[in-house]
Amino acid sequence: MTSIVGVIGGSGLGVLVDGGEPREIPTPFGPATVTIGELGGRTIAFLPRHGAGHTIAPHRINARANLWALASVGVRAVVSTAAVGSLSPGHLPESFALADQLVDRTFGRADTYFDSGPVRHLPFAEPFCPVLRGLAIEALPDAAPRATVAVIQGPRFSTAAESRILRDAGVDLVNMTLCPEVALAAEIGIGTVAICVVTDTDSGTSADDPDAVTAELVFRRLAEAKPRIVAAIARIVAAVPGDYVPRPLIDEETVAALRALPVPPPPLSVTP
Repeated sequence: MTSIVGVIGGSGLGVLVDGGEPREIPTPFGPATVTIGELGGRTIAFLPRHGAGHTIAPHRINARANLWALASVGVRAVVSTAAVGSLSPGHLPESFALADQLVDRTFGRADTYFDSGPVRHLPFAEPFCPVLRGLAIEALPDAAPRATVAVIQGPRFSTAAESRILRDAGVDLVNMTLCPEVALAAEIGIGTVAICVVTDTDSGTSADDPDAVTAELVFRRLAEAKPRIVAAIARIVAAVPGDYVPRPLIDEETVAALRALPVPPPPLSVTP
Protein backbone atom coordinates (compact mmCIF):
# COMPACT_ATOMS: atom_id res chain seq x y z
CA MET A 1 0.00 0.00 0.00
CA THR A 2 1.31 3.46 -0.92
CA SER A 3 1.98 5.49 2.19
CA ILE A 4 0.33 8.80 3.07
CA VAL A 5 2.70 11.77 2.96
CA GLY A 6 2.24 14.44 5.59
CA VAL A 7 2.42 18.10 4.64
CA ILE A 8 2.78 20.75 7.33
CA GLY A 9 1.97 24.18 5.98
CA GLY A 10 3.59 27.23 7.50
CA SER A 11 2.62 30.88 7.59
CA GLY A 12 0.38 32.09 4.78
CA LEU A 13 -0.09 28.74 3.04
CA GLY A 14 -3.73 28.35 4.01
CA VAL A 15 -5.66 25.33 2.79
CA LEU A 16 -3.53 23.21 0.48
CA VAL A 17 -5.86 20.42 -0.61
CA ASP A 18 -9.21 20.43 -2.36
CA GLY A 19 -11.99 17.98 -1.72
CA GLY A 20 -10.96 16.99 1.79
CA GLU A 21 -12.76 17.95 4.95
CA PRO A 22 -10.70 19.05 7.97
CA ARG A 23 -11.17 16.65 10.85
CA GLU A 24 -10.16 17.01 14.44
CA ILE A 25 -8.05 14.09 15.61
CA PRO A 26 -7.89 13.47 19.38
CA THR A 27 -4.40 12.70 20.67
CA PRO A 28 -2.88 12.10 24.12
CA PHE A 29 -1.55 15.67 23.89
CA GLY A 30 -4.69 17.46 22.75
CA PRO A 31 -6.56 17.66 19.44
CA ALA A 32 -5.03 18.39 16.05
CA THR A 33 -6.78 19.24 12.78
CA VAL A 34 -5.79 17.25 9.68
CA THR A 35 -7.22 17.24 6.14
CA ILE A 36 -6.80 14.15 3.97
CA GLY A 37 -6.67 15.00 0.26
CA GLU A 38 -4.67 14.68 -2.95
CA LEU A 39 -1.52 16.45 -4.13
CA GLY A 40 1.15 15.44 -6.60
CA GLY A 41 -0.81 12.32 -7.46
CA ARG A 42 -0.55 11.13 -3.85
CA THR A 43 -2.78 11.01 -0.82
CA ILE A 44 -1.56 13.56 1.70
CA ALA A 45 -2.46 14.51 5.25
CA PHE A 46 -2.31 18.30 5.43
CA LEU A 47 -1.87 20.09 8.74
CA PRO A 48 -1.79 23.91 9.00
CA ARG A 49 0.89 24.64 11.59
CA HIS A 50 -0.66 27.91 12.78
CA GLY A 51 -4.26 26.71 12.62
CA ALA A 52 -7.06 28.07 10.47
CA GLY A 53 -6.60 31.78 9.83
CA HIS A 54 -3.09 31.86 11.35
CA THR A 55 -4.40 32.00 14.92
CA ILE A 56 -1.73 30.02 16.80
CA ALA A 57 1.47 31.85 17.76
CA PRO A 58 4.76 30.00 17.19
CA HIS A 59 5.37 29.28 20.87
CA ARG A 60 1.79 28.02 21.32
CA ILE A 61 1.84 25.42 18.54
CA ASN A 62 1.02 21.99 19.95
CA ALA A 63 3.69 20.16 17.97
CA ARG A 64 3.37 16.97 20.02
CA ALA A 65 -0.32 16.69 19.12
CA ASN A 66 0.35 17.59 15.49
CA LEU A 67 2.99 14.92 14.89
CA TRP A 68 1.13 12.25 16.88
CA ALA A 69 -2.01 12.94 14.81
CA LEU A 70 -0.07 12.60 11.55
CA ALA A 71 1.50 9.34 12.74
CA SER A 72 -1.94 8.03 13.71
CA VAL A 73 -3.23 8.33 10.12
CA GLY A 74 -0.23 6.48 8.71
CA VAL A 75 2.20 9.29 7.88
CA ARG A 76 5.88 8.31 7.84
CA ALA A 77 7.26 11.20 5.74
CA VAL A 78 6.56 14.91 6.20
CA VAL A 79 7.24 17.72 3.74
CA SER A 80 6.97 21.07 5.51
CA THR A 81 7.27 24.72 4.57
CA ALA A 82 8.80 27.43 6.72
CA ALA A 83 8.98 31.18 6.25
CA VAL A 84 12.51 32.33 7.04
CA GLY A 85 14.58 35.48 7.25
CA SER A 86 18.01 35.48 5.67
CA LEU A 87 21.28 36.25 7.44
CA SER A 88 23.40 35.28 4.44
CA PRO A 89 23.96 36.89 1.03
CA GLY A 90 23.75 33.39 -0.38
CA HIS A 91 20.04 33.21 0.48
CA LEU A 92 18.21 36.07 -1.20
CA PRO A 93 14.60 37.08 -0.48
CA GLU A 94 12.09 35.16 -2.61
CA SER A 95 14.44 32.18 -2.95
CA PHE A 96 13.97 28.67 -1.58
CA ALA A 97 16.38 26.63 0.54
CA LEU A 98 16.34 23.07 1.85
CA ALA A 99 17.33 23.12 5.50
CA ASP A 100 19.97 20.65 6.63
CA GLN A 101 20.85 21.93 10.13
CA LEU A 102 19.01 23.50 13.05
CA VAL A 103 20.06 25.71 15.97
CA ASP A 104 17.40 25.67 18.67
CA ARG A 105 17.03 29.03 20.42
CA THR A 106 13.52 28.38 21.74
CA PHE A 107 12.55 27.89 25.38
CA GLY A 108 9.63 26.53 27.39
CA ARG A 109 8.20 24.45 24.54
CA ALA A 110 7.10 20.83 24.98
CA ASP A 111 10.00 19.49 22.96
CA THR A 112 10.02 15.72 23.56
CA TYR A 113 7.65 12.79 23.94
CA PHE A 114 10.02 11.32 26.52
CA ASP A 115 9.77 13.78 29.40
CA SER A 116 8.62 10.97 31.69
CA GLY A 117 9.85 7.37 31.59
CA PRO A 118 11.01 5.64 29.59
CA VAL A 119 13.57 8.27 28.65
CA ARG A 120 15.05 7.97 25.17
CA HIS A 121 17.90 10.11 23.81
CA LEU A 122 17.39 11.08 20.16
CA PRO A 123 20.44 11.03 17.84
CA PHE A 124 19.98 14.40 16.11
CA ALA A 125 23.26 15.26 14.38
CA GLU A 126 21.40 15.21 11.05
CA PRO A 127 17.93 16.58 11.88
CA PHE A 128 16.37 16.02 8.46
CA CYS A 129 16.03 12.70 6.65
CA PRO A 130 18.91 12.30 4.15
CA VAL A 131 16.69 10.30 1.78
CA LEU A 132 13.94 12.92 1.69
CA ARG A 133 16.50 15.73 1.39
CA GLY A 134 18.09 13.94 -1.57
CA LEU A 135 14.71 13.63 -3.28
CA ALA A 136 13.97 17.30 -2.58
CA ILE A 137 17.31 18.45 -4.00
CA GLU A 138 16.55 16.58 -7.23
CA ALA A 139 12.97 17.88 -7.33
CA LEU A 140 13.95 21.51 -6.65
CA PRO A 141 17.21 22.18 -8.51
CA ASP A 142 16.85 25.95 -8.06
CA ALA A 143 16.62 25.72 -4.27
CA ALA A 144 19.76 26.12 -2.16
CA PRO A 145 20.61 22.52 -1.16
CA ARG A 146 21.82 23.39 2.34
CA ALA A 147 21.03 25.93 5.04
CA THR A 148 21.51 26.20 8.78
CA VAL A 149 18.34 27.54 10.40
CA ALA A 150 18.19 29.12 13.84
CA VAL A 151 14.76 28.72 15.43
CA ILE A 152 13.90 31.63 17.70
CA GLN A 153 11.07 31.84 20.20
CA GLY A 154 8.87 34.41 18.49
CA PRO A 155 6.40 35.81 17.90
CA ARG A 156 8.61 38.92 17.88
CA PHE A 157 11.35 39.25 15.31
CA SER A 158 15.06 39.51 16.14
CA THR A 159 16.92 42.57 17.36
CA ALA A 160 19.85 43.73 15.24
CA ALA A 161 22.22 42.42 17.91
CA GLU A 162 20.56 38.99 17.89
CA SER A 163 20.79 38.83 14.10
CA ARG A 164 24.47 39.80 14.25
CA ILE A 165 25.25 37.11 16.83
CA LEU A 166 23.54 34.44 14.75
CA ARG A 167 25.21 35.62 11.56
CA ASP A 168 28.63 35.60 13.21
CA ALA A 169 27.92 32.05 14.41
CA GLY A 170 27.44 30.87 10.83
CA VAL A 171 23.64 30.71 10.79
CA ASP A 172 22.05 31.22 7.37
CA LEU A 173 18.33 31.58 8.12
CA VAL A 174 15.98 32.43 10.99
CA ASN A 175 12.61 30.79 11.67
CA MET A 176 10.18 30.37 14.60
CA THR A 177 8.63 26.93 14.17
CA LEU A 178 10.91 24.10 13.02
CA CYS A 179 11.82 23.33 16.64
CA PRO A 180 10.60 21.17 18.30
CA GLU A 181 8.61 19.94 15.31
CA VAL A 182 11.47 18.17 13.51
CA ALA A 183 12.78 16.44 16.64
CA LEU A 184 9.31 15.27 17.66
CA ALA A 185 8.78 13.84 14.18
CA ALA A 186 12.01 11.88 14.52
CA GLU A 187 11.02 10.59 17.97
CA ILE A 188 7.73 9.21 16.66
CA GLY A 189 9.27 7.63 13.57
CA ILE A 190 8.57 10.25 10.88
CA GLY A 191 11.21 11.53 8.46
CA THR A 192 11.14 15.20 7.53
CA VAL A 193 12.31 17.63 4.88
CA ALA A 194 11.71 21.40 5.05
CA ILE A 195 11.32 23.90 2.23
CA CYS A 196 12.47 27.27 3.58
CA VAL A 197 10.89 30.25 1.83
CA VAL A 198 13.09 33.33 2.25
CA THR A 199 10.83 36.33 2.80
CA ASP A 200 13.19 38.98 4.21
CA THR A 201 16.64 39.86 5.56
CA ASP A 202 15.67 39.53 9.21
CA SER A 203 16.62 42.75 11.04
CA GLY A 204 18.01 44.15 7.79
CA THR A 205 21.42 44.75 6.27
CA SER A 206 21.19 48.56 6.66
CA ALA A 207 18.97 51.23 8.17
CA ASP A 208 17.01 51.60 4.92
CA ASP A 209 16.97 47.95 3.80
CA PRO A 210 13.64 47.43 1.96
CA ASP A 211 13.83 43.70 2.73
CA ALA A 212 14.07 44.14 6.52
CA VAL A 213 11.43 42.01 8.16
CA THR A 214 7.89 43.13 8.91
CA ALA A 215 4.84 40.90 9.25
CA GLU A 216 3.29 42.67 6.27
CA LEU A 217 6.32 41.92 4.09
CA VAL A 218 6.40 38.26 5.17
CA PHE A 219 2.75 37.62 4.35
CA ARG A 220 2.94 39.53 1.05
CA ARG A 221 5.98 37.57 -0.10
CA LEU A 222 4.35 34.30 0.94
CA ALA A 223 1.15 35.16 -0.93
CA GLU A 224 3.15 36.00 -4.04
CA ALA A 225 5.14 32.77 -3.76
CA LYS A 226 2.19 30.48 -2.97
CA PRO A 227 1.91 28.92 -6.47
CA ARG A 228 5.65 28.17 -6.41
CA ILE A 229 5.42 26.77 -2.88
CA VAL A 230 2.52 24.45 -3.74
CA ALA A 231 4.29 23.27 -6.91
CA ALA A 232 7.48 22.59 -4.92
CA ILE A 233 5.60 20.58 -2.29
CA ALA A 234 3.80 18.61 -5.01
CA ARG A 235 7.07 17.70 -6.73
CA ILE A 236 8.62 16.42 -3.51
CA VAL A 237 5.47 14.57 -2.46
CA ALA A 238 5.33 12.84 -5.83
CA ALA A 239 8.96 11.75 -5.45
CA VAL A 240 8.54 10.07 -2.04
CA PRO A 241 8.58 6.28 -2.57
CA GLY A 242 5.37 4.50 -1.67
CA ASP A 243 7.37 2.15 0.55
CA TYR A 244 9.44 4.87 2.24
CA VAL A 245 10.72 3.90 5.67
CA PRO A 246 12.27 6.56 7.96
CA ARG A 247 15.56 6.13 9.79
CA PRO A 248 15.26 4.03 12.98
CA LEU A 249 16.51 6.71 15.39
CA ILE A 250 14.47 5.41 18.35
CA ASP A 251 13.95 1.68 18.92
CA GLU A 252 10.86 0.24 17.23
CA GLU A 253 9.25 -1.00 20.44
CA THR A 254 9.35 2.43 22.03
CA VAL A 255 8.01 4.12 18.91
CA ALA A 256 5.19 1.58 18.68
CA ALA A 257 4.31 2.17 22.33
CA LEU A 258 4.33 5.94 21.77
CA ARG A 259 1.95 5.64 18.82
CA ALA A 260 -0.31 3.35 20.89
CA LEU A 261 -0.74 5.76 23.82
CA PRO A 262 -4.38 5.93 24.91
CA VAL A 263 -6.40 8.92 23.85
CA PRO A 264 -8.44 10.55 26.63
CA PRO A 265 -12.20 10.36 26.06
CA PRO A 266 -13.93 13.60 25.01
CA PRO A 267 -15.38 15.67 27.85
CA LEU A 268 -18.94 14.89 28.77
CA SER A 269 -21.49 17.38 27.51
CA VAL A 270 -23.92 18.54 30.14
CA THR A 271 -27.45 19.36 29.05
CA PRO A 272 -28.96 22.04 31.25
